[in-house]
Amino acid sequence: MLLFALLVCFSPNVLGQLEESQFGDEIDIDLADFDLDIAPRRVPRQVKTILSKETKPHIQELSIKTTIISRYAFTAVYCAMLNRHTAATEGVFQFQIPSGAYVSNFTMIIGGRVYQSEVKPKEKRVKQESGKAKNKEAGDASPVQEAEVFKMAANIPGRNRAIFLLTYEELLERRLGRYEHVTSLRPLQLVSRLSLDVTIVDHSPITDLQVLPLRNGRTSSGANTKLKTPAKPEPPVTTMIKKEKNVCKITFSPNIVQQAKITTNGLLGEFVIRYDVQRDMGIGDIQVLNGHFVHYFAPKDLPVVPKNVVFVIDTSASMLGTKIRQTKDALFTILRDLRPGDRFNFISFSNKIKVWQPNRLVPVTPLNVRDAKKFIYTLATTGGTNIDGGIQTGSSLLREYLSGPDASPNSVSLLIFLTDGRPTVGEVQSAAILGNTRTAVQEKFCIFTIGLGNDVDYRLLERMSLENCGMMRRISEDADAGAMLKGFYDEIGTPLLSDIRINYTQDSVQYVTQQLFTNYFNGSEIVIAGKLTNQSAESLHVQVTASNNDRNIILETDVPLRQRQIETEKHVQAATVAMAEGAKLLGSITDDFVERVWGFLSVKEGLRSRLRSQTSKEREEHIQQATNLSLTYHFLSPVTNLVVEKPEVLADNTMAPTPTIAPAPTIAPGAGETMSADNDLPGDTEDGKPGRPTSSVSNSIGKVQRRPAKKSITVSKTSADGDPHFVVEFPLSKLTVCFNINGEPGHVLRLVSDHKYSGVTVNGKLIGAPAPPGSHKQQRTYFSTITIVVDRPKRAYIEVTPKKVILDGRDRMVLPCHSTVSVDSGVLSVSITGKSNVTVTVGGNISFVILLHQYKNPAPYQRDHLGFYIGQSKGLSHSCHGLLGQFLYEEVGVAELPADGDAKPSSVLKVKDRAVPVVQKSRRIYSGTQSVDCWFARNNAAKLIDGQYEDYLMSHMFDTGDWPHGTNRV
Repeated sequence: MLLFALLVCFSPNVLGQLEESQFGDEIDIDLADFDLDIAPRRVPRQVKTILSKETKPHIQELSIKTTIISRYAFTAVYCAMLNRHTAATEGVFQFQIPSGAYVSNFTMIIGGRVYQSEVKPKEKRVKQESGKAKNKEAGDASPVQEAEVFKMAANIPGRNRAIFLLTYEELLERRLGRYEHVTSLRPLQLVSRLSLDVTIVDHSPITDLQVLPLRNGRTSSGANTKLKTPAKPEPPVTTMIKKEKNVCKITFSPNIVQQAKITTNGLLGEFVIRYDVQRDMGIGDIQVLNGHFVHYFAPKDLPVVPKNVVFVIDTSASMLGTKIRQTKDALFTILRDLRPGDRFNFISFSNKIKVWQPNRLVPVTPLNVRDAKKFIYTLATTGGTNIDGGIQTGSSLLREYLSGPDASPNSVSLLIFLTDGRPTVGEVQSAAILGNTRTAVQEKFCIFTIGLGNDVDYRLLERMSLENCGMMRRISEDADAGAMLKGFYDEIGTPLLSDIRINYTQDSVQYVTQQLFTNYFNGSEIVIAGKLTNQSAESLHVQVTASNNDRNIILETDVPLRQRQIETEKHVQAATVAMAEGAKLLGSITDDFVERVWGFLSVKEGLRSRLRSQTSKEREEHIQQATNLSLTYHFLSPVTNLVVEKPEVLADNTMAPTPTIAPAPTIAPGAGETMSADNDLPGDTEDGKPGRPTSSVSNSIGKVQRRPAKKSITVSKTSADGDPHFVVEFPLSKLTVCFNINGEPGHVLRLVSDHKYSGVTVNGKLIGAPAPPGSHKQQRTYFSTITIVVDRPKRAYIEVTPKKVILDGRDRMVLPCHSTVSVDSGVLSVSITGKSNVTVTVGGNISFVILLHQYKNPAPYQRDHLGFYIGQSKGLSHSCHGLLGQFLYEEVGVAELPADGDAKPSSVLKVKDRAVPVVQKSRRIYSGTQSVDCWFARNNAAKLIDGQYEDYLMSHMFDTGDWPHGTNRV
């Protein structure tokens, strides 16, 4: 039904008035394919020429609908793209979303098929041999870019349309007394029908509504743009504004001619809306809906709290030119805005640290301001970047002042730090700099950091600010650094409250987001959300305590919950009525907007806490919390990935169908015995219907067969399964030998090594689990990941976990283990039997079977894990090695030693001219469906395997290094 609503609600009608163009004479061209809904005679020559030269699919319609309910914005983007050519052509859907927003859905409709996205947890980073991260964990790179680009490429059949549907959500931040909503209009081409509809609904009356001219620069909302914006800016052409007390509707719908007048390259710019809401003194606005509440607190008309501020400015050589000039201009302006009760100082740092007024903070007087201007004017750029030195010097100044007799007990202390580079002088390790900063600050003041340009360690700056009650702002390379710096200072330059604590009735709420705030600055807003434990309660007691200058403030009230629920429902209903017709698809989620505000804030809080974490355990807890919430609300956040099946166009210009789920194939354990592939130990596997294969949004899905072939695969007993229990079958000797490997969690074991000959290497990674009650072991280990690397005829690999298979051959594919599907990448082939096993074939004479052990309701000592079995080994050479590979072509025998005294006779295994003590045992293999008698070698297979256990430890999962002794012989 949601999909039907999406397709029905986005109307193909052109909005707005079409007008004649002055570009020139007309030329003849068939415009029917473009679906312009405009008379050909009214299309100017220049536009016709541009359209006639288009080689990429043409965007027939781009419709953007946004609904803002009490500062929480839901945006739905609809893009219809036409491939006018007869052959399949790649279409690229690209849309900029605000950096603070989360994508909540993405769907493609191509060739009559629907491709729906899923949100999955992100995998942990993979480390290289050097110990450095191969890829940064998402979220560790700069999380504060001005905008993030969502991009998806897909093949569109000839003479066909593709529809892309994207939704994202964000909580608008209040800065300098206003909210700002930005929509990027950069389709990269002229669009036949372009429309933007924004509906604002708020519990409080809407004030100061302003629609700015299209903004083409990259200056963010935090900048002071008063000098760049006319006193009464005119909204973009065709903009319509309809304003009522609590509801505003803004539309923008330029036709293709009007777009061309703005620009012909499709980069129209940013559509910016600013507004505020009427607010009264008191505890703020509390809204209640469906068992959740959100509390907006933004007091006004309070006396300004004096501040103690130290500016620490980078003057390294890279600041030369425009950067330092704009920074100086901003500092001159900031000096004029300092208040008489403030104290201040300036520090510059490069190779050397320079302090304007050593060992003190000075009051704001005309003489001090004049001398400070001289210091700023003489700042020269040279040398490297001593970030740690600048922070330590500034912290020392503030700390000593605050411990002295002149410090006001209720003043607010700030250190404002600006740099355009990474640490190159003094301490350069981020962890050490952060530790030194925490020691220097001692929780006595806040650090606000500003990064300028592209060569900045933004993660270091963000952690530094978050750990010290501040915030970080990024200034792009081509932005007006002076305006941005001044705008950021304006946000934090007027503190009104400090030590704000917001409490609610004990035992009436739970899972409340941040309740303690160091400072409240004029023009900002504090937002808190939580769950109500008793929805039938009549009221909720709210108490706000804070400090303002030389007095303490206590605000208290009882909020009538039922009344607030009714009021909130009313303005949600008003939003539904006021929404543009195409935005009604958002109704299902806007109905629970308070809960989604709570989820949104909780994810953000978990990510901030992750950055502030001091231990790996604490960090993992916060990551897990943010991941779980992101999955619950379908947010594409720094700890999740968005995956979607990648469409494939067949040679006959039709879409490849979704792989048909066939009955599970069977595998044969050996000599004529058969076993159902989905047979497993009782309670081990979770039943469920297999789903579609998926791939990362940015990757191709490759060749997926319509129906996995039904075939039997011969599987030997040679395996590593369970704890892990190793079993080796010697067919020529008609013997089976078994042994255990007691490894450590995290160890990577070499199972098969034939890199020099067949090019095949198999490695397995161990995961730990507590031992079950009554066990003689302290812990157990299992295989959590198995990789099969092939280097001939070209490099490819398969990585298998209990949840997914990553195949990197001709293309990179990510396939879920709950699906049943076969894929042939050329070098490697993989066949997945959903929730049962994975069969990997190399060429035509090497195969491995990996059993999937998944627990539906795992006990504390159970872990999802893998079992590894060698299917066919004819293609492996006689020089093959590894814990299993070294035995493939060996012959062994068992001899009985005579009894010594009263002792029983003992047995030894003759292997490779060695005598290995063994005892008879029984092992269960193939998920417990078969029992095998074997000769068991104790002591971690001492004497049975070549060398020692440590010789089989690999540095990483893709290590194909040779056996250290060069041969499988001792």
